[in-house]
Amino acid sequence: MAADLIPADVVVIGGGPGGYVASIRAAQLGLTTVCVEMDKTLGGTCVNVGCIPSKALLTSSEHFEFAKHAAAEHGVVIPTVSIDLAQMMKRKNDVVGSNTKGVEFLFKKNKVTWARGAGTLKAGNVVDVTAADGTVSSYQAKNVIIATGSSSIELPFLRFDERRVVSNIGALMLESVPKKMIVVGGGVIGLELGSVWRRLGADVTIVEFMPTILPGNDDDIIKEATRVFTRQGLTIRTSSKVTAADLSSKNVILLTVEKDGASEMLEADVVLVSVGRRPLMHGIDATALGLELQQSGAIKVDDQLRTNLPGVYAIGDVAGGKLLAHKAEDEGMIAAEVIAGKKVHMHYAAIPGVVYTWPEIASVGLSEGEVKASGRAYRIGKFPFSANGRARCLGETDGFVKIIADAATDELLGCHILGANAGDLIQEIVLAVEYKGSSEDIAITTHAHPTLGETVKEAALAALGRAIHM
Repeated sequence: MAADLIPADVVVIGGGPGGYVASIRAAQLGLTTVCVEMDKTLGGTCVNVGCIPSKALLTSSEHFEFAKHAAAEHGVVIPTVSIDLAQMMKRKNDVVGSNTKGVEFLFKKNKVTWARGAGTLKAGNVVDVTAADGTVSSYQAKNVIIATGSSSIELPFLRFDERRVVSNIGALMLESVPKKMIVVGGGVIGLELGSVWRRLGADVTIVEFMPTILPGNDDDIIKEATRVFTRQGLTIRTSSKVTAADLSSKNVILLTVEKDGASEMLEADVVLVSVGRRPLMHGIDATALGLELQQSGAIKVDDQLRTNLPGVYAIGDVAGGKLLAHKAEDEGMIAAEVIAGKKVHMHYAAIPGVVYTWPEIASVGLSEGEVKASGRAYRIGKFPFSANGRARCLGETDGFVKIIADAATDELLGCHILGANAGDLIQEIVLAVEYKGSSEDIAITTHAHPTLGETVKEAALAALGRAIHM
């Protein structure tokens, strides 16, 4: 080994949710671990400009909407309700800061070295780290975990300036509430951030190229979500394609939108583009390294997160699949444990997905369409929140729980929830799916009364043909 190379058992490139969790787990297993991160804070997109700040703003905007529209029903009279957007943003930033400091504390606690700078992977598992002042440190890694994440896809005629044409980053930093916002893309990010600004007073239009919002979700969930979001005030335009933009005016952006061969102009003062994300390969020259990629451009890995290069692993968004922080975290733990010699591998069938609109949307397993396409015989159990006592107390009666079970074995194949706290309610189904549980397992488990969790039990009972409260 060259004298100027610093030895390490594991070098993780990227300090997002996958990278920092991989680093901590590797250190817990007794491996000398270095995490390379060029941003000023740890946590990556999720903690800094994604999951955490968006949920902070979602919560704040939900409080505002409750105070303005629903408090009086509870006998809470608030004569004047107004927005202090600067304070809302400050709180969001404080929440982010608390989380990033927490990750930094965990690094110190677990003796993970934070190599501050941009990482470049070279042949032979050498990682060069270029600091902000230009100095370079080089590490000789026995193992490398690539966790470089993903970035928002731009449209060629709508380049991000993060002021008028924004990605998730700019949408979390607006200094005033737009009068009109157009969201290009009706997926998770578009609906969540569109909901924030709609609650705060913007006229929000969702333009989605596919026939429905939330493509890939269960059809019943999509239908009900469309109804609920439209009633809340979102304008939803599906099967519509944005083909051009005129940004010549300082005040108004004009978008050309085509549908069924006809085109029209839509006006906005802010456009949020959320049409997907692509793998971020900063510092990873796949061609030079001989690193095998998927057709999507993501790094090809097996179920132990190994790439085709010896001692090189890839996790999270850069490895493709579902672009979810919790998926990246689990992959990070698996990669670290594989490096440590443990016989583990990833299970992808039981990874939940959550949309943090209100009401929330959560799912795990297969949709009804996917089960039907497989030819497998199945049963459906549905239970509405409107029939649940706790939901009535909360005034949150929109939505339902839908359980899909195998007709012969009763094995849980999927669950889809639209309703209050759906992201928390889905977890018992995630556990059951992981262990190939049945709707009977859920149905015979005692659920506290009155709780929202009873909706899940009742849906399981409905799948067995014996719902009690419906």
